[in-house]
Amino acid sequence: MEYVRLGGTGLKVSRICLGMMSFGEPGKGSGWMLDEDAAEPLVRRAADAGVTFFDTADMYSDGASEEVTGRLLGRIFPRRDDYVLATKVYFPMGAGPNDRGLSRKHIHAAVDASLRRLGTDYVDVYQVHRWDDETPIEETMEALHDVVRAGKARYIGASSMPAWQFAKAQHTAGAHGWTRFASMQNHYNLLYREEEREMLPLCRDQGVGVIPWSPLARGLIARAGSAGTGTARATGDDADRQASLYGRGDDRILRRVAEVAAEHDLPPARIGLAWLLSRPGVTAPIVGATKERHVLDAVAAVDVRLTEQQIAHLEEPYQPQAVRM
Repeated sequence: MEYVRLGGTGLKVSRICLGMMSFGEPGKGSGWMLDEDAAEPLVRRAADAGVTFFDTADMYSDGASEEVTGRLLGRIFPRRDDYVLATKVYFPMGAGPNDRGLSRKHIHAAVDASLRRLGTDYVDVYQVHRWDDETPIEETMEALHDVVRAGKARYIGASSMPAWQFAKAQHTAGAHGWTRFASMQNHYNLLYREEEREMLPLCRDQGVGVIPWSPLARGLIARAGSAGTGTARATGDDADRQASLYGRGDDRILRRVAEVAAEHDLPPARIGLAWLLSRPGVTAPIVGATKERHVLDAVAAVDVRLTEQQIAHLEEPYQPQAVRM
């Protein structure tokens, strides 16, 4: 495993981040989620391979993902300082009008609730899950700064928003001497590269770490060249979401992923992740796992080196598309 700084901070993270959205309580989420007993071997496998970076959110499995994450990491790692833990705030966690968004009230209530579920005194990276049109950005950034000052988070991060909004948030924080975002968790993979237009150059210029979600396009890249039906997530209750993001995917790109995978005699997932890891500014893709091979492919991808010709071959068929957060 390799370890790098998260953007311009001094925080070191593994080049693979294990996404914990797949773990929780199936009754509180989608049918493809794994319960704690089924999740533990996968998290242990990742930790044994050197993964130290773990990402969750309060809304995953209605809070159950944070509970499972906290218990598993507490059992697997000897010390709290041995791993980097990230969670998020924004989406509804109750029926009340203040149980959502990025107001001062909700941020402070949400971080305390997340810490209780995670069983820890602090998170390493506290992230806004989306932009809140109903709350002034000054209120949000000051509240996040107060969370850091209170010792409840070491750094703050953001996720999926237009580059102008992210720049506005960073400028607001800088103008007031508040904590700036250290990371951007955005949608980025071989089938969706619109972030290369503005967000990625902005992050590189400002020293912001990039930790992409859906690095394998919800499994489409991992199944390149396969006639299989896919995962339970891809064929179950999440199928409509996948179709809205990628449709059938870009068959030309997927064919080329399969070709490069054959050249290396490796699974397509490793090629897709190796491409992402090779992109300027990318710190650590967030990889979800419901099977051991998902963890193995993610960890092994760190050591895969693609040639410039192979990278160009993978990228050439891409066509611009509508921006999707």
